[in-house]
Amino acid sequence: MGQKKYNDPATTKKSHHEMLSTLLGSKEAAKSSILYSYRHGFSGFAARLTESQAEAIADFPGVVQVIPNRIHKLHTTRSWDFIGINHDSSTNLLTKSSMGKGTIIGVWPESESFNDEGMGPVPTRWKGICQQGHRFNSTNCNKKLIGARWFIKGLRDQLKMPINESDIEYLSPRDAAGHGTHTASTAAGYYVEKANYGGLATGLARGGAPLAHLAIYKVCWQIGAGGCTDADFLKAIDKAIHDGVDILSLSLGIGIPLYSYVDHRDSIAIGSFHATINGITVVCSAGNDGPISQTIANTAPWVITIAATTIDRTFLTAITLGNNRTLWGQSIYTGKHNHGFTGLTYSERIAVDPNDDSAKDCQPGSLNATMAAGKIVLCFSKSPQPGIALASDSVMDVGGVGIIFAQIHDDGLQSCDIIPCIKVDYEVGTQILSYIRKARSPTAKLSFPKTVIGKWASPRVASFSSRGPSSVSPAVLKPDIAAPGVDILAAVPPSDGSRFAMKSGTSMACPHVAGIVALIKSAHPKWSPAAIRSALVTTASQVGTDGSSIAESSPNPKAADPFDVGGGNVNPNKAVDPGLIYNISTDDYVEFLCSIGYSSASITTLIKTTIDCTKKSHFGQNLNLPSITIPNLQKTIIVTRTVTNVGPVTSVYKVVVQAPFGITMTVKPQTLSFNVTTQILSFKVTFFSTSKLNGDYKFGSLTWTDGKHLVRIPIAVRAIKFESYADL
Repeated sequence: MGQKKYNDPATTKKSHHEMLSTLLGSKEAAKSSILYSYRHGFSGFAARLTESQAEAIADFPGVVQVIPNRIHKLHTTRSWDFIGINHDSSTNLLTKSSMGKGTIIGVWPESESFNDEGMGPVPTRWKGICQQGHRFNSTNCNKKLIGARWFIKGLRDQLKMPINESDIEYLSPRDAAGHGTHTASTAAGYYVEKANYGGLATGLARGGAPLAHLAIYKVCWQIGAGGCTDADFLKAIDKAIHDGVDILSLSLGIGIPLYSYVDHRDSIAIGSFHATINGITVVCSAGNDGPISQTIANTAPWVITIAATTIDRTFLTAITLGNNRTLWGQSIYTGKHNHGFTGLTYSERIAVDPNDDSAKDCQPGSLNATMAAGKIVLCFSKSPQPGIALASDSVMDVGGVGIIFAQIHDDGLQSCDIIPCIKVDYEVGTQILSYIRKARSPTAKLSFPKTVIGKWASPRVASFSSRGPSSVSPAVLKPDIAAPGVDILAAVPPSDGSRFAMKSGTSMACPHVAGIVALIKSAHPKWSPAAIRSALVTTASQVGTDGSSIAESSPNPKAADPFDVGGGNVNPNKAVDPGLIYNISTDDYVEFLCSIGYSSASITTLIKTTIDCTKKSHFGQNLNLPSITIPNLQKTIIVTRTVTNVGPVTSVYKVVVQAPFGITMTVKPQTLSFNVTTQILSFKVTFFSTSKLNGDYKFGSLTWTDGKHLVRIPIAVRAIKFESYADL
């Protein structure tokens, strides 16, 4: 139902019940039908309705849209030092921002990462609660974990089955799966010394903003097929707005095909819109459907969408063959095997059925137990799935004592709990296979993995990280920025004595940026969500540790472009002092929504302000994003951007242009002069194409510099000659 009509939440709730009573015929029917009343950040409700009832209520005055409740999926230490947030330095953002002190980001509460030692008092503006439930009560909260709520009515109604308490899932804010604890501790976990995963990646674990407060809103569950419903998610957003969070970190999303922003079925876009206009910065994961283009999720222009990159840490593992040749793979196996040299075989040699290809990648039931017993098995996989963990189980089930898994490039290591497992590329796998074929009795010795730091060029864009351009609004560049998301060590619920685990995904990259946002917000409390996003994008790095351009990590590596990393890899120390920012107001977002097809009536209801979209139909390209994307440049287009000076009051910036190949770019004016009375200035960029062919996207950049700051925005342009067959 859009923006709240009443300031009093009780009056809003009453209006929801009255509307349902009118539809269903009685107050009793309305009470049994309603699941949630959304009454803090926006107005709306979730209720059980038949299809005909849903169609009827859609015509009621004040209703923007009626949508079905659906289920979404999750986008499932060293990383902070790698991007420059070192707790020992007095010159970085961690120190300048007081480590995020006083900021509220919205588990496993006993984790040392949520210890409140050294934490400041709970902010007086905080209105949240510590909601009780299964193995969770108010004593689990402290000055670090200041709030916790859980929402399951939407899932319970969707599954239409009893949901009981169990060790698999807790009906409370307590985390069973580990995803929430891992992401929360990455964003704002307190210092934990000697954190490690089975002896690997040992060091000081901490979140990006170790003195920020945490509030947990549990909407995702590992019940049935698992997931997070629209109804529960929207209620969590509504409560987060009410409670007073500063930042929302959302590591979940919908896959393609995406819904238009005109369509309320994208509850993440709608919920985050209301959060953003309430001053809350929303950080979202990009999705894990890469490296295919146009797979990116969470593409709304008001959220910060995060891609995943690698860091400079690897877990090298030696494979010594019987001919004394040593080859290298990677592993995070932490068991205690000590087999020495052991028989080595290739999976196809021990197949149950020689004509069945499933033995090649060691699928369950494909291997002969008699021939596999006591041996290390080499497997070849042609795709990322099934992965090494499943193949390891298959080898173990037939008595194998180790596995070497040759696989198409796929970032992120999976743990194998029982037998050693080592991932290698096709080149190393083929060299091992050649040895097996030549040797009369091939053997190998698998060493334990070792943590190696700083020896590999990084970052690289993770192979799984979803890529742009946005399939629903290609003129909005996504992702916005990239951050570490591969083999990230963070807290998890304790299992087999381990309190930390390594996970990979854009789910892990997202809280890295949420933590950095907390630091920026602490240093600049009055900055808008758009200003913070601009600071991140315009100061990001495009260069790796070896001095070359950041590379895309995929089966066919190439230099990363803005559809892989947005502005680049996050650089938090520069983001706190960006020089200039590209700001965006609520009115700007409204004009953008007009330009992509929202009706005036729908937007008027959404924000409780009368809007006339007919005057704003050409705004889309001029939304003041810290990027410019032109999906269909036929000949000439002029784009306007506005920058606000947040550096020295008197500053002069000159423009540096790197035009996309085949495109002429002209910027007017070429110099921006700021003084006491002029802190906001606009400029126009003219793009001109002489192309006689339809082409692919080409990339460039536009940078303003005053000699100290480099305020860079990425540019993507696709020149087209023909829009339809009629033009041929």
